[in-house]
Amino acid sequence: MAVETYRYAYPTDTTEEEWAFAAPYLTLLPEDAGQRRHDLRAVYDALRWVVRAGAPWRLLPGDFPPWHAVYDQARRWLAAGAFEAMAHDLRAVLRLAEGRSAAPTAAILDSRTLRSTPESGGRAGYDGAKRQKGSKLHAAVDTLGHLLALRVTPADEQDRAQVAHLAAAVQDAAGEAVELAFVDQGYTGEQPARDAGAHGIRLAVVKHPEAKRGFVLLPRRWVVERSFAWAARFRRLARDYERLPETVAGLHFAAFASLMLARATALFDSVHNTL
Repeated sequence: MAVETYRYAYPTDTTEEEWAFAAPYLTLLPEDAGQRRHDLRAVYDALRWVVRAGAPWRLLPGDFPPWHAVYDQARRWLAAGAFEAMAHDLRAVLRLAEGRSAAPTAAILDSRTLRSTPESGGRAGYDGAKRQKGSKLHAAVDTLGHLLALRVTPADEQDRAQVAHLAAAVQDAAGEAVELAFVDQGYTGEQPARDAGAHGIRLAVVKHPEAKRGFVLLPRRWVVERSFAWAARFRRLARDYERLPETVAGLHFAAFASLMLARATALFDSVHNTL
């Protein structure tokens, strides 16, 4: 069966270099699989457009493959962990380019509350500190801001209660290399320290200055805030539009993979131009 193609005309479309890197992670079936009707690159570009633009699946522009084909393939990629795998390898590439080790030895933990929508309202909680109903995104990044691990809970869940889950996920992503995690005062207490220690991680609480006035840039902690700002540029991630928390986490990895892919290919180009 012939594979349908489309024109590449959106800023979110992959470049030739980006697709060359991403294709092996996204090819779950042979390229000549008989059931494939749509070009895989076109489907990936459509997913990138949805995550960046924030539109519902059914409003996908007509020059992309049909929305249901993009949705179904996106679900397969998320279930297979394709974007986590891509982000893992891109993180190593970018760290090595910065003169760091491929696997991080330190991480930063923090959370962000996403306002709920009718799709996610059934699993939402109320965040008293932020005064909004929604989901809470518990994230771990390395010291360069690259995503390591993510957990989605109702917004009324405490940050300190997620340390065990995040620590286990961080060590899985980093090959047990992380020794230190920087956190804010929401992670204080003996239990979070024990939960992190059980996975070989020491928590370092970065405290606010006692006499702070206005905005204060906290050491190390600003890195994860910048990562949240990067994610906020993807309109699909501005609120919790998904029915399942696993979809929220998976689309965040898709967004970060997209960001790191652009940086990595720019790095490859710069190296190529010096040869």
